[in-house]
Amino acid sequence: MHVVETLPENVQRVTHSALKKNAFDIVVLFLGDSQTLTDYFVLCSARSTRQVRAIVDEIHQQFRSSQEKPIHVEGYDRGEWVLMDFFDFVVHVFTPDTRHFYDLERLWGNATRIQVPDDKQTFSELKE
Repeated sequence: MHVVETLPENVQRVTHSALKKNAFDIVVLFLGDSQTLTDYFVLCSARSTRQVRAIVDEIHQQFRSSQEKPIHVEGYDRGEWVLMDFFDFVVHVFTPDTRHFYDLERLWGNATRIQVPDDKQTFSELKE
């Protein structure tokens, strides 16, 4: 189900930034009803550690222009799994093997899952 347009603007900005740097398998998990410290997880994959960092850099750049920044970032040096905590939402950028190993989608299986189209054109149409 594609309900990207119902996501908060900042979460949409993250997904757009990730797509801009060719992230794939982008999933948003809505955790709001599960008594966690955040409302959303944004998960995406990159083909290499270099691409993971490029996606994270693009997200930083997107939010730098609005004076917003994550309250915590970890994993950037290794580049296999970078976590960006924006308080209301947390971004996870993985290499495929690391994402498969930790399997956050299974761990948070009761969360509402929102699949983001990998195709930039489809995503743009959804935002309009």
